[in-house]
Amino acid sequence: MSSTSTVVVTAHKSIPLGLSVPPFTPHAISVSLPTWRDNVGYEEGDKRVVDSMVSGYPRFFIHLSIQKLARIFEQKYGTNSERCMLFATHRVADQCRSFMQTRSIHARLISLLICPEDKENGRIIERDTRSQQTDCTSTESANLHIVLFPSDAFPVAKEFWQHSGMGISSRRAEHCLSMLPEELTKSGTSSPTSSSSRFPVKKGNKHYSVKGSAHPVSPPLSPFASSPFQKSQVPEELDPDQNVYLEERYGRNLPLAFAASAKRALRRRVAGVLIRDIAFDCQGEPCAGDKNLVVGPSSRGVADVSENDVYLFPTGMAAIWNAHDIASSVRPAAKSVCFGFPYADSLKILQKWGPGCYFFGEGVDKEIDDLEALLEKESARDPTTPPILSLFTEFPSNPLLRSANLPRLRALADKYDFLIIIDETIGNFVNVEVLPYADIVVSSLSKIFSGASNVMGGSLVLNPRGRHYAELKAHMNSTFEDLYYDEDAIYMERNSRDFRSRIKVIDANTEAVCAFLRSRSLAGGAPSPVIKEVFYPKYITPENYEHCRIKAASPGEEGGGYGGLFSLTFTSLTASRVFFDALPCYKGPSLGTNFTLACPFTILAHYAELDWAAQYGVEEGLVRISMGMEETQALLQSFETALKAAEDAVFGS
Repeated sequence: MSSTSTVVVTAHKSIPLGLSVPPFTPHAISVSLPTWRDNVGYEEGDKRVVDSMVSGYPRFFIHLSIQKLARIFEQKYGTNSERCMLFATHRVADQCRSFMQTRSIHARLISLLICPEDKENGRIIERDTRSQQTDCTSTESANLHIVLFPSDAFPVAKEFWQHSGMGISSRRAEHCLSMLPEELTKSGTSSPTSSSSRFPVKKGNKHYSVKGSAHPVSPPLSPFASSPFQKSQVPEELDPDQNVYLEERYGRNLPLAFAASAKRALRRRVAGVLIRDIAFDCQGEPCAGDKNLVVGPSSRGVADVSENDVYLFPTGMAAIWNAHDIASSVRPAAKSVCFGFPYADSLKILQKWGPGCYFFGEGVDKEIDDLEALLEKESARDPTTPPILSLFTEFPSNPLLRSANLPRLRALADKYDFLIIIDETIGNFVNVEVLPYADIVVSSLSKIFSGASNVMGGSLVLNPRGRHYAELKAHMNSTFEDLYYDEDAIYMERNSRDFRSRIKVIDANTEAVCAFLRSRSLAGGAPSPVIKEVFYPKYITPENYEHCRIKAASPGEEGGGYGGLFSLTFTSLTASRVFFDALPCYKGPSLGTNFTLACPFTILAHYAELDWAAQYGVEEGLVRISMGMEETQALLQSFETALKAAEDAVFGS
């Protein structure tokens, strides 16, 4: 276990409903939903749950600092109670506006350059963001692009925010707030005019949507008043300079001046080219990000990958959205294929942008036969154009941990001339080699690459051996915008320094816990079990996973593991609920954390479509668990405790 990592004790008490996970984390990317009832209440817009929410996954729950900044600009520039969304570049804001226009919604765009001088002047000077000459004297200025729209169109704007993952980050929002005059920041703390503006209705959509009822999007601005524990969770406010000092001195963060080096280090880690990843300063720069550092061949199974083939994005979903956008820009228009049951928004992207999507929801070898028949039919209909644009698949999938037969899919891609885009978030490139089968590989760096659950990020890697590499690379060279906020990159660089060693610990913990649970499951042959199946790559489509799992190069070396995620199904819904409630670990959305994190996945992702999800094996009672770095025996005892509670509830004590 890495000595630099913080490990959470397994037997902690659960965090009260609605608070950040981890505790005392201003930019946490998870939120405590500690019981099954809390999760159902979240989906149904239960006031008890809604009023408790002070944090959440950033693409679903807009951070309080972003809400405050948006409210300032709604009050300053909005007319007729307009709402707004905030973006880092004009191009992304225009993409949001275009998305809304496809729904016949009029939206307008305002672009600002915010400078520290604005605070001193007592007003925002509306500068032309395209001009090279401004009155800004500081390098700390920030571009901000505001999309304003009718208030009743907020759910549509929120779709773009959620699916694209390209909204501004909470750290960028706080930086902008720090440069605004105090009169404006005070006005931004006033309450919205109505409860509907705090909690806009999220309309139900077919597949991957929540129930069409009030849904927590904008919580009250005074969130810590409802309980003594909540008050105690509010950290003492520090001066921004004090906070930066503490992070750089004790958190081992790099100074912001080294953001370019931090991003270079991140791209090298993702590319797998670092021979030795030295974490700290080397003649003024981190060695991993030093311009003159000598790097080696990539460890990704394609030796000529370089850091220049890696692109960073503000979220993993932004990497996926952009992968689809890139494919659509360089290849002939056609439907895409989603192969296997994916994480919610991945399918939404393929359905809502472009001509549409063919969905092969099981992702098993038999469906490759069906896919091949489809390709043959479409190709015969029009031999002059590829039958599909691209095929998207997760390796393995979330939440069923199924692994696609990548060699067969690659052979079809070569025959019918389409792109393959693989999301490797769950497998991760320490455990598996998928790049040789892909044209583009995407990953959520917010997960195990970071581990700390306090910063978002995503990566996109081009395969330099891919047949369409030249056109993909040329497109990226001409269009790529660096949307990744410098301070977020600094945190991600710090968190990821020991990611390889953390993954090994988590792999070992997960394998041990899954072995125990499977021995007590129906699939494992246990008599009268409450667990039906353990979904884990070692047991689910193992031959496909093994084909890509990294093997030890020589005796004594470690090969790749099976990852840190698994899911459980149960013989009854009662068993699911009792097991989840009794499991002594953090409960909330997200995965890939250094601490164990559980959620009733189907309830959170598919509450309005439980029957539809069940067709693909994603049962209502499915519990998804992301394993952490806690001590193995303590973890086993925790799962034994939860299992016994479920057995007692079903069979009697």
